[in-house]
Amino acid sequence: MKVRVLGCSGAIATDCRTTSFLVDDDLLVDAGTGVGDLSLAQMKLISHVLLTHSHMDHIAALPLMLDACTSLRSGPVTVYALQQTIDALQQHVFNNVIWPDFSKLPTPQKPFVQFQAISVGETLNVNGRTVEVMPAVHTVPACGYAVRNLGRWWVFTGDTERNAAFWQRFNQMDVAALVIETAFSDRERDLARRALHLAPATLAEEVDLIDPSKDVPIYITHTKPAETDLIMAEVLRFDDTDVFAKGVRHDIRMLRSGFEFLID
Repeated sequence: MKVRVLGCSGAIATDCRTTSFLVDDDLLVDAGTGVGDLSLAQMKLISHVLLTHSHMDHIAALPLMLDACTSLRSGPVTVYALQQTIDALQQHVFNNVIWPDFSKLPTPQKPFVQFQAISVGETLNVNGRTVEVMPAVHTVPACGYAVRNLGRWWVFTGDTERNAAFWQRFNQMDVAALVIETAFSDRERDLARRALHLAPATLAEEVDLIDPSKDVPIYITHTKPAETDLIMAEVLRFDDTDVFAKGVRHDIRMLRSGFEFLID
């Protein structure tokens, strides 16, 4: 299974695209601005979209991608999301004011997009891959995802603050790579807490919940462009100085657009 990072920034700037991952050729995990770097031929192949939540940086490219490919596809794109996320999209985006209601166009019987409600803890079969809906803690209803083909899991937290339920399930999995958000630096830790995002200090508390026997590379995503260097310096300082409570060193890396995970 291949996972290509289309976007992993917490906001836009030069060379910064917001959250989106392409699994193989047909499955999109979140639909941030990184989707815009795909060709029409590549977008045409996307038949499934997993959304973590309704915030703009995770859904911005979805209506535009659907519009770009309507004449190229013979069937609908299936969008999987929590029911509250679907409700938000239908009320605020696909509402015939901000964007046409593609769930009813060109006809309700043959729409451009179909929504499928999911729940945390549910397991899906998406074109032969297993997808588990993981818990998240955010300002709107949200989730993360774990995806695998026949081997190990690729796990993405989505936007979340501290989340004990996530780690309880994570520690039961054979994980090849973890992608976890750290949106703010520690100088904005109070803002991160109010926005239900992680900062380096809370990230350190979270990764301390990983079973020490696991050797999983950890990739940092969703950093604000103005603070990326500071965030990574703070994250790596925690790891280098062994402040993690269990004294376990972690393989922590900065995620970048264009990076590809090859999951066996």
